[in-house]
Amino acid sequence: MDQSAANGGQPHDVTSIEQLESLYGEAVPLSITKELDVISDDYGAYIEAAPFMVVATSGPGGLDCSPRGDPPGFVRIVDKKTVMFADRRGNNRLDTLRNIVADPRIALLFLIPGIEVTMRINGRARISMDPDLRASFEMQGKVPATVIIVTVESIYTQCPKALVRSKIWDPESQIPKSGQDGAGPLQGRDRGGEVRPGISRAPETDHVLRRRRPRV
Repeated sequence: MDQSAANGGQPHDVTSIEQLESLYGEAVPLSITKELDVISDDYGAYIEAAPFMVVATSGPGGLDCSPRGDPPGFVRIVDKKTVMFADRRGNNRLDTLRNIVADPRIALLFLIPGIEVTMRINGRARISMDPDLRASFEMQGKVPATVIIVTVESIYTQCPKALVRSKIWDPESQIPKSGQDGAGPLQGRDRGGEVRPGISRAPETDHVLRRRRPRV
């Protein structure tokens, strides 16, 4: 019997690093050399220009991936090894913060609209409630409850292939917002692609949604 099947997997599952590397071969050299353990000037310029990032954390309850955004520069570079950002009030689930308390490992993925290269940071985070630090992140009269401080362990750019293939910045690929009642056209859809009661969608987006719905 195939070993992966014996362990409860499927016959064609990849179950070892050796098997994985034989499928893909060696990493592109540049993908290795561009990874640094400090924030270079070029990498810092990217972070300061980014108005959006995705934060990934891990904890006893599982993994979490959370979007964060503010005007460019919302992630503050303290020094070559440290960045910090405010935890703005949201839905109060506190998924990211709960995870950091239990497990400080964190990953950040930065995006700049119109730019197809992304920036990644892996490191360790801590949560500060220092009043002076919080006050320094005040925006529109609101002071964040906490500030997340990240020590950088690795930082590097990600090649643009995924964003190029997805055409994420192409206006022709974007779904119009007109006609919405405050909720995006996909927010009211269940896993089968049907619209839940109480959520409307713009008729002009129907052709886009039909085109994007995966075939089964």
